[in-house]
Amino acid sequence: MSQQDHLYRFLFEQFPVRGEFVRLQDSWQEVLNRHEYPPVVRDLLGQAMAATALLGATIKFLGSLIFQIQGDGPISLLVVQVDTDRQIRAMAEYDEDVEDGSLKELFGNGRLVITIEMEGAKERYQGIVELGEGGLEEAIQGYFQRSEQLQTRLWLTADESQATGLLLQEMPVEDESEQVDDAWDRFVILAETLTDEEMKTLSVREILHRLFHEEDIRLFEPQAIRFHCSCTRGRIEDTLRQLGYDEISDILREQGMVSVDCSFCNKHYEFDPIDVEQIFTEGISPELPKTRH
Repeated sequence: MSQQDHLYRFLFEQFPVRGEFVRLQDSWQEVLNRHEYPPVVRDLLGQAMAATALLGATIKFLGSLIFQIQGDGPISLLVVQVDTDRQIRAMAEYDEDVEDGSLKELFGNGRLVITIEMEGAKERYQGIVELGEGGLEEAIQGYFQRSEQLQTRLWLTADESQATGLLLQEMPVEDESEQVDDAWDRFVILAETLTDEEMKTLSVREILHRLFHEEDIRLFEPQAIRFHCSCTRGRIEDTLRQLGYDEISDILREQGMVSVDCSFCNKHYEFDPIDVEQIFTEGISPELPKTRH
């Protein structure tokens, strides 16, 4: 595992402010090796992947966080998922011609949905915000402002080699006298001076010294992140069951085989007529013949 694929958490000792820094290289290349995206889609997906890694650091239970933007524009779907073990995957669907623009221009009538799924729980938490006129950073900041009422700022950058992100967030306090708006504003102003090139090339310690060398900061041990797709043949079978026997039978009559490609990892699955019969009869107990006594 490359030293680039880690998430770093840090705290300002004198102020209720926390931060995170993430740089993805190997896991980002795993995504790009499976799909060839045009630069506009590629960079946006990389930024979303870095943002999801940052947001996933808040997960304190077994489960996953799903970051999704869906719309009717040139990019119709963007999804990133990260779980408690820092396993991440990402994909996007788009038209052939995609020109750079705001999220609203790229996704059209769309919305940002952040879903938290807990293992073993029947219900899941879901936050939804409309896409504004700005970029990805502004949309995520708007989500936190509306759903968490916490001041949050993100800085994201991505290219063909890596995806990187920095997050600052005010922490909840019981005593309102602890609120430090002046310190928060100062931290944000300092972070705004960080360039994309510095985010890509400097180590986390160099970045923190470059921005906040006058502050007392506690930097925690890094958490490794890796690409992993959770698709399995069993999960694909569950999806086919949800579609129903009649629909799957129609596909078999037309194509002779049911073929499914995972949108995240491009893994190919095939099901012949015998496989399909087994899928829809699995778990059904045969009726016992009636006997006379």
